[in-house]
Amino acid sequence: MSVPEVDQPSSADDPLARERAHLAASRAALRAMREDVQALDIKDVTANWVNAVVLERQIEDRIKALADLAGTPLFFGRLDYLHTAQEGQRFYIGRRHVHDADGDPMVIDWRAPVSQPFYRASRKDPQDVGLRRRFGYTGGELTAYEDEHLSDPEELERTSRLLQAEIERPRVGPMRDIVATIQPEQDEIVRSDLSGSVCVQGGPGTGKTAVGLHRVAYLLYAHRERLARTGTLVVGPNRSFLQYIEQVLPALGELEVKQATVDDLVAHVEVRGTDAAATAVVKGDARMAEVLRRAVRSHVRLPEESLMVVRGSRRWRVPAYEIEEMVRELLDRDIRYGAAREALPQRIAHAVLVRMEQAGEAPDDRVQNAVARNAAVKAVVKECWPPVDPAKLVLRLLSDAEFLAEHAEGVLTEDEQKLLLWEKPGRSVKTAKWSAADAVLVDEAKDLVERTHSLGHVVLDEAQDLSPMQYRAVGRRCTTGSATVLGDLAQGTTPWATESWAQALGHLGKPEAVVEELTAGFRVPREVIAYASRLLPHMSPGLAPVESVRENPGSLEIRRSRAEDLDAAVVAACVEALGHEGSIGLIAADARIAPLAEALAEAGLAHLSPGEETTAESRLTLVPASLAKGLEYDYVVLDEPAAVVDGEPDERTGLRRLYVALTRAVSGLTVVHSAPVPEQLGEV
Repeated sequence: MSVPEVDQPSSADDPLARERAHLAASRAALRAMREDVQALDIKDVTANWVNAVVLERQIEDRIKALADLAGTPLFFGRLDYLHTAQEGQRFYIGRRHVHDADGDPMVIDWRAPVSQPFYRASRKDPQDVGLRRRFGYTGGELTAYEDEHLSDPEELERTSRLLQAEIERPRVGPMRDIVATIQPEQDEIVRSDLSGSVCVQGGPGTGKTAVGLHRVAYLLYAHRERLARTGTLVVGPNRSFLQYIEQVLPALGELEVKQATVDDLVAHVEVRGTDAAATAVVKGDARMAEVLRRAVRSHVRLPEESLMVVRGSRRWRVPAYEIEEMVRELLDRDIRYGAAREALPQRIAHAVLVRMEQAGEAPDDRVQNAVARNAAVKAVVKECWPPVDPAKLVLRLLSDAEFLAEHAEGVLTEDEQKLLLWEKPGRSVKTAKWSAADAVLVDEAKDLVERTHSLGHVVLDEAQDLSPMQYRAVGRRCTTGSATVLGDLAQGTTPWATESWAQALGHLGKPEAVVEELTAGFRVPREVIAYASRLLPHMSPGLAPVESVRENPGSLEIRRSRAEDLDAAVVAACVEALGHEGSIGLIAADARIAPLAEALAEAGLAHLSPGEETTAESRLTLVPASLAKGLEYDYVVLDEPAAVVDGEPDERTGLRRLYVALTRAVSGLTVVHSAPVPEQLGEV
């Protein structure tokens, strides 16, 4: 194994110089590819302005995809094959494909099949790879390399120093991709087939979020045409989290993946209110789907009178019992309310056409459509199958005790029904103070009326915090597609957090999904994760703790302060952390954010809010504990753990919130407290 220094002399025999030359040539080739696209003249190849607009947009997207991102290595590895079809061939593995003027590859996309051994090959299974070379970069410049001779039995298995350095490298800015450091168990998930859904249970620092995003990038590479038609979506817990991860996919060459929160997906009404925890739990319960189904179907009425259709000089009568049969048949089919409402006039028109044919006439489809639009037919349909407004339906359920009781009988208890009813019912959809849970109910009702559009693939991150009704809302977006579900049961911090992935996947509509567990931690230091894992038996018994591969002695420090000096002690810890390279996160209970912001301002320390991008000049972020999930910082200062626990409605949720806060550090964690730390953490 060789790791040349940066200042080695350049020569024809210098491997590092040759690799730098290949990097320079590859970047020049990428520029040439981009310039070729920019130089395209489409005037003579477009038949009309519509084609021209479409082609121009495709060219713009191609130009963006061919950008050479500053500070982002174009390639990070090399494979030298021994035999097979690639005998003697050498492949540079990078973020995107680059070819020279003759079309020969200079860099191979990491998602290509030929790149897979870079992540999977080992001495036990070399996969015909003679040498695997990893490259080290500093500020975008290639500064080192490291070789593994997989076919050499005398070279011992060892941990790559460059790989470890890349994992531990301080980060400033948004979430980094992990394409250069993907482990074999992660790569297996990333490359799993599009047709199957997968659920990834992973503790802090196991890379589950990055695995999910890289899976999207891989699927778009392997199934681009299909997913271009059906669409992909990444669903995150909040807007701050989405801002944090938004640069990962562009760095992998994917620009068109949509990102949203669950609230974004169900934004059919304006959310201006909040629910008590007990009320939100009932509204999020899967039983609400049956209550809504009953309420929607209750609008159907059986006909009481026969129908008379007049066409020219003829009258055609359809008796009430025959229309009733049609209505009952549609109810029995249990198709969506709106689809059945559209089918009923055609059924009635068909009955009229049968009578016409029996009388010797020869009506065609145009006649049937005309009969379906007949005023008398439309009146019957409106009477039997009136239109339903989903938001108005939910408004009535939450406002009208009798209407709710009628459709919740045997499903919800009387006490649960009382929790659902608004104290001050809204007079209309626009004036009602809808909560986030109410919006999910409206989305369910809307789907009962009209089918929700399904995408080809959906990635759902921090999934453990969703309610059953929220799972159903996301599941509706991938009924004909697949899903990647990411989460950690130990980090469930909502009163309705799921207890098991089997339950969650059932509500999502993907009970067949394969559950994979990542237990190797690559981010959080061993000392820190071991301290946080003391909480697991008290909040998530039976869940395996993360085994961190990172030795970082001195990464955990617990400081006791007097209550009156707590703010000053926290500020001092932040100043000390800023003495290190990388990003700093000050995490505190939500109620402590305002006084800490004031203390930082008095000390002259500028700070960012979660989701705002850190820079070399601004590296400190003040993070409410409620928004810490999914975020990472090189160094974390945690203020008053007891306050984090006390800020939640129950102890289990509080301990889980604390577990999240304790595991956001990549290099070091300093806990500052005046009140005793929760007893579940014990002595350090």
